[in-house]
Amino acid sequence: MLSAIIAIIGGLIAASSLIVAKKPNAQELLDKITPYQGWIGVVLLIYSVQALLSSLRYFSISGLLMSAIMFVVGFLLAYSLISKYLLEKNEDAKIKGQALRAKLVKFQVPAGVALVVLGILSLLGIF
Repeated sequence: MLSAIIAIIGGLIAASSLIVAKKPNAQELLDKITPYQGWIGVVLLIYSVQALLSSLRYFSISGLLMSAIMFVVGFLLAYSLISKYLLEKNEDAKIKGQALRAKLVKFQVPAGVALVVLGILSLLGIF
């Protein structure tokens, strides 16, 4: 249940540009959550690895799908923290990290929407 809630929050942050375009009054709520974006991304990364291991153990395709999306969204949300704390001292790693982020950023909004949907379905016990 906690992972579904974290997935929904992470998905909302990842899809914030789409949400604000549809509902401009949502900007105020998203502004309250955004300062924690990096840490939510780190939590999503951790949960994605845990979910991946669990889905491999139980041969769950839906779990593999959710963990893959959680990993992408988590990486995108946590990139600023990853860059600051892990990649700062190694220029080659920093360049590779920026290149990977540039490739994945076009998937941020669709992955965020998918993560919100999967999180809601998970809360309802459907997924």
